Amino acid sequence: MTQPLRSRRRATHRIGAEKADPAESAGGGRAAMRRAGKKSDRRRALKIVGLLLGFVLVLGVGTAAYAYWKLNGNIKSDDLSANGKDGAGREKVDAFGRSPINILVIGSDARSSAADCKLGGACEEAGGARADVEMIVHISADRSNATVMSIPRDLRTDWSGCHDSGHPSMPAQINAAINSALNGGPGCSVVAVHQLTGIPIDHFMMIDFAGVVAMSNAVGGTPVCVSKDVYDPYSHLKLKQGSHILKGDAALEFVRTRHGFGDASDSRGRTDAQHIFLNALLNQMKSKGTLSSPEKVWGIANAATKALTVDNSLDSPNKLIDLALDLNKVPAGRITWATMQTQDIDLPGGGSKTVIAPGAKEMFKTIADDQSLTASAGKKGSPSATAGPVSAASVAVHVENGTGVYHRGAAIAQVLIDQGFSKETDSGNGTPSTATTSLTYPAGQKAQAQAVAEALGLPSKVVEQGTGSQIVLLIGADWTTGDTFPGGKPTPAHVDTQVALKGSNQRTGDSKECAQVSTYGDVIGLDADGMPTSSDHAHSSTSPTEAYALAKNVKDSAP
Repeated sequence: MTQPLRSRRRATHRIGAEKADPAESAGGGRAAMRRAGKKSDRRRALKIVGLLLGFVLVLGVGTAAYAYWKLNGNIKSDDLSANGKDGAGREKVDAFGRSPINILVIGSDARSSAADCKLGGACEEAGGARADVEMIVHISADRSNATVMSIPRDLRTDWSGCHDSGHPSMPAQINAAINSALNGGPGCSVVAVHQLTGIPIDHFMMIDFAGVVAMSNAVGGTPVCVSKDVYDPYSHLKLKQGSHILKGDAALEFVRTRHGFGDASDSRGRTDAQHIFLNALLNQMKSKGTLSSPEKVWGIANAATKALTVDNSLDSPNKLIDLALDLNKVPAGRITWATMQTQDIDLPGGGSKTVIAPGAKEMFKTIADDQSLTASAGKKGSPSATAGPVSAASVAVHVENGTGVYHRGAAIAQVLIDQGFSKETDSGNGTPSTATTSLTYPAGQKAQAQAVAEALGLPSKVVEQGTGSQIVLLIGADWTTGDTFPGGKPTPAHVDTQVALKGSNQRTGDSKECAQVSTYGDVIGLDADGMPTSSDHAHSSTSPTEAYALAKNVKDSAP
């Protein structure tokens, strides 16, 4: 029996949501619905795949550096931040002076060229621009791991507004859809995402959809598999259970399918399919057959650079090459794909809105602090799933004030709690007029004490094993002010990566998992041409697998 559609997927009532697909709206004949639905679906498909394929270009063609020198004239650039040099944040360097890299990848629905209008259609109706797909690509300072985090397009959030030369000004935004920030230019999307996450943004890459079809064909097709037969009449994707090589329209249909996979939602079902497709395409790009073919590499590079807008610091082929080489240092098994945690809240007057959910702040912190998520993204029960540094949330500290400064112990205890240490951390009075600060720990808790010391910038010489049953920080006269020990260089405490990933639908880059076909019913029935006979999702009863069996007159998207 097919499960009922959940209220959080009522896209036609969601605040700030896109205009619903014609096939999902009441009224109008089926013929008109079919024509309008195909135009809307193709428009959304192209902008999403433009994002994915442009991103893969940067990940996959570092070894084809020679080609970029001929492509300089294709690249368009813009300001990184709409609010000046600090609007995107600043990276923290590690102990060796190395810095991580964070790239905001944006898929735009703007009709900024004749080619975009021809491919996307509905230019008369389109106004401004929206970032329908956003991904933060994080490459660690030591280039050993990476995280790709998707931000659902309908997420509601606040940001300070944007004032970037050459783009419309935007006042401060309260409870606005994050995809609307692109109306203020790509630098405004950078500001909105940075203020949402606290993650510094070093670069952006914005992709249009003019070269999408040529690029998907240039790579020779992308291998994917699906767990069951699937047919989504709104995206037109129809695949039999098993493995397929997707090219052209089939690739477009796969990555924009909303009703076909997972929980059949924009924030989970579709982003998960995008991760599977993009990961497979990246691995395909890195394969010997692709990178050893100058013709294939040139076709991909030429199409992608025509579709790219980047920040001003990436405005030449050699700069893109340097970035590609950094990205290519990361093995596939050390890349974590995830979607930030969101939840849909029902509104009193009907409908719902998408907001940040528990766990998202932990995910943001792991990325901002350059903490690898790969170990926790592995299979449960494997050694890699339990390996890694101490989690701050499991460490409670008793802070004693020996300075004579009122409330000093409580202040430092709160600093630790704010950094993610256990909320059982407390404070009390220590020996009056203590000269030097010390940190003692019980047997077996050296690693936990070191985590505390690193978070506060304490030197190793003050950390020693004690005789008590808990970790005790005694603050002396050598530390009467400030959150960090004088002269110390604090290292951010590690959050629990299992918490950071919970509910994020994560996977690693070496995963061979098939796309999981949705079990939810999204259409009542199909006509002879495979189109839904009703848009009443409240009483849906046909799953994508059932729809496949009913759509006998519809050709499969791929063999």
